[in-house]
Amino acid sequence: MLTTEKIYLQPKTVNDALMAAYDHINEFRYIAGGTDVLVNKFQGNEISSCLIDISGIDELNAVKISDGYFKIGALVKLKDLAKHEIIRNEFAALIEAANSVGSPLIRQAATIGGNILCENRCIYYNQSDWWRESVGYCLKCEGDICIATGSAKKCYSELVSDTAPVLISMNAQIEVADKEGITIRKLEDIYSGEGVNPRNLKNTSIITGILLPLSSNFLVVFNKLRERQSLDFTSLTSSFSIDNSGKIRIVLAGVDPGPVIVEGTINTGADIFVKEALKKARSIDNEMLSRKYRREMIRNFITNSLNKLKSSKIINE
Repeated sequence: MLTTEKIYLQPKTVNDALMAAYDHINEFRYIAGGTDVLVNKFQGNEISSCLIDISGIDELNAVKISDGYFKIGALVKLKDLAKHEIIRNEFAALIEAANSVGSPLIRQAATIGGNILCENRCIYYNQSDWWRESVGYCLKCEGDICIATGSAKKCYSELVSDTAPVLISMNAQIEVADKEGITIRKLEDIYSGEGVNPRNLKNTSIITGILLPLSSNFLVVFNKLRERQSLDFTSLTSSFSIDNSGKIRIVLAGVDPGPVIVEGTINTGADIFVKEALKKARSIDNEMLSRKYRREMIRNFITNSLNKLKSSKIINE
């Protein structure tokens, strides 16, 4: 079902965007690249009558060093991340993750801020309105049951961002603007782990930038599982990082409503990492690849990532 907005606004500053949001508090949606919002709008999963287009806010395209962090503006396009020398040298896995998103055409429009905020997905939710009506509306679209599990208690739509796991594994923070001012938060803290309302952010808030620490010297192994090497959303994304202190951080997406985070050190065995990841990952059969297969691939990705780091001699046997 194609729905159209009644109001379309193009603010030129963050403050103007926030003012517009509060003027249309119960009927608006921010939009930038549009690769997520407009598809959901076409399917009837997004029905806001007011779109606030923030793509013309120049300050959100800035890339700079600030107080020991590398700041990436939220509107930087995925295709443009590789243009920046610091990202290529210090955070190369972020480029790898960005290049795994969709197709070249999608990456021409999609922004890094939009990717970390893309809506959770489920095979029973991401369908046309008539399909969802015929099957029965689920918890995520104002129904009374999770069709995938038969439960009325929880929605298990999955976090499918590919850049978020890499950013979280490298201890990224985000800068968030609202009318109260600017706040800095850990990126993982914006995810609620709940499928219906997957983010702990006010709908008026605007992510203005992503902050990556410059002093940790991360080595990161990135993996992504999907049916096709382009177009498809992730069935499992993993980012396995080690910093200069020997701390290991594993972050998974595609197998839970939020990011699955497992931490350890160079002395932690692969079996321990796998056991903890499988315990935390609440994957269900709500996409094309089965729960059983994806859980087995969690083991595969973690074991292979650890072996890859060992072969690089960063981690000693």
